Amino acid sequence: MRKRSKTQKVTKQVTKWVNNIVSGILMVLLITVAAVVVISKASGGEPEIFGYQFKTVLSGSMEPGIQTGSIIVVKAAEDKKAYKTGDVITFQEEEGILITHRITDVVKSGDSVLYRTKGDNNNAEDMNPVLSDNVVAEYTGHTVPYVGYFINFAQSKNGAFLLLIPGFLLLIYSAFTIWKVLSAIELSPKKQADLAGEEGGNPSS
Repeated sequence: MRKRSKTQKVTKQVTKWVNNIVSGILMVLLITVAAVVVISKASGGEPEIFGYQFKTVLSGSMEPGIQTGSIIVVKAAEDKKAYKTGDVITFQEEEGILITHRITDVVKSGDSVLYRTKGDNNNAEDMNPVLSDNVVAEYTGHTVPYVGYFINFAQSKNGAFLLLIPGFLLLIYSAFTIWKVLSAIELSPKKQADLAGEEGGNPSS
């Protein structure tokens, strides 16, 4: 009986440990999703933290270095005339479109600076040079694949529904945990009677 009692104790500890891990994961997921949605809505676009922005890449012009559907970390431009050949910059084109391409050449004319740019996966340079004033940020070299689709949806009108998914899972798991506890409480007298019967019917060795 001591061996069985010890096994039951270990099983309860493992179950409690698993429950804590699952609850923690669901809670972290809920908080993360909420933070992404709130920050995206508050900033009016991609999230920004301490001067670093998260830009969504939905084209393959910079593959394989930057995959379609990735998010990239960029640093807001400070000295827009100081970039050099080889730097990857995010700049604004007409109609507010943002593009992230690599600088292939720097053209200086008096106080004006123009950048010739090209996507790593494109066959030719971009048609129009980029005026330094149109540079928004510089790519830091950090990218997270596929998350861009998630953030892009978070910015949409239906993005708030993302909060429902982890919240719903957490609610279901909490209900399941409560049901298990209640079932254990209800069955405990029967289990105690069974254990008492086993102790009385089995001779000790």
